[in-house]
Amino acid sequence: MDVDIIFKIAGIGIAIAVINQILAKAGREDYALMTTLAGIVVVLFFIIRMISEFFETVKTLFQL
Repeated sequence: MDVDIIFKIAGIGIAIAVINQILAKAGREDYALMTTLAGIVVVLFFIIRMISEFFETVKTLFQL
């Protein structure tokens, strides 16, 4: 497993947290919520891809 993906997820989390705080302070709570949801969706795509690769590896390992 790459450590690179962990840094990508952490970077996205930090960026979304900063944007969320800026938008919340500006009174744009609806946009803050949307950016948070967008960040979650992006990270879920990373995780889904990793899980897919894991299952392909297990399938290949056990020759299924």
